[in-house]
Amino acid sequence: MTSRFLVRKLLRLLLTLWAAVTLVFVVLRLSGDPIVALVPADLPDAIIDQYRERLGLTGSILEQYGAYLSGVLRGDFGYSFRTAGPAWDVVASRVSATLLLGGAAMALAILVGIPAGIAAAHWHNRAGDRVIMTGAVFGYAMPNFFFGILLILLFTLNLQWLPSGGMGGFSHLIMPTLTLGLASAGAFARFTRSSLLEVLGAGYMRTARAKGLSLRRQMLVHALRGALVPLTTLLGFTIGALIAGAVVTETVFAWPGVGRLLVVSVSERDLAVVQLIVILAAATMAFANLAVDLAYGWLDPRIGQERRSQRAGP
Repeated sequence: MTSRFLVRKLLRLLLTLWAAVTLVFVVLRLSGDPIVALVPADLPDAIIDQYRERLGLTGSILEQYGAYLSGVLRGDFGYSFRTAGPAWDVVASRVSATLLLGGAAMALAILVGIPAGIAAAHWHNRAGDRVIMTGAVFGYAMPNFFFGILLILLFTLNLQWLPSGGMGGFSHLIMPTLTLGLASAGAFARFTRSSLLEVLGAGYMRTARAKGLSLRRQMLVHALRGALVPLTTLLGFTIGALIAGAVVTETVFAWPGVGRLLVVSVSERDLAVVQLIVILAAATMAFANLAVDLAYGWLDPRIGQERRSQRAGP
């Protein structure tokens, strides 16, 4: 991995963040003057002007964009219209809840999905393979809101084992984690299976079988290592899926995270909070993709060598 490669990736990251910030600014103003949607029409003009100044809606569009971009670079994301406090404070108070749920869901997806995919590849075209893949497709295709409601009907209303919502002890985390994590587990299972089946047909795997290595060592040491690069790609996409799924899941289970805050802020037209959440989501995806690109060079140095050879030409 060269310094030139790293600088190029960092520049692409900065460009992505700038595009996200600009997009939020543009979309915020596509429907007209945001202040019209925020305050009652019968307010005195003096009070409306105070709101405009506080929300950074004074001056021309270019002046507003410059002030907005300058504020973002300083860490000033405006003020919440609902709480009258800084938007950053409102969002930061919810981040820990979303990180807890997202981390638990990611752990579930990896710990369930990858072993299931390994087992399916081991039992290729047998009953075990078909059962695992049927479950994976079911988990991946089931909408979050529908699966969450099914869990509430079963474990809360019928069995009365788990609370239906809120954030408290470990029992409150179980159903939201299942709802958010099983879809990603299905994707990991399918991807692991297809990657392993492709790797198992490679020449070095035939050599491993000819040496008399056990099937367990073939699968876990040689084949799984060869499948790590495509699984790393899936890991980056999964982070984006968890961000999108958290909006629905947190709403269904009244989980006090950033996803539920986004729904509430949109309904109450709290624009500063909405734009900050969108920027944070874009930044999370951008850094996740950067981490995936860096992991490629560490997992398979041949990727970097091929890219350098392509730039060098014949």
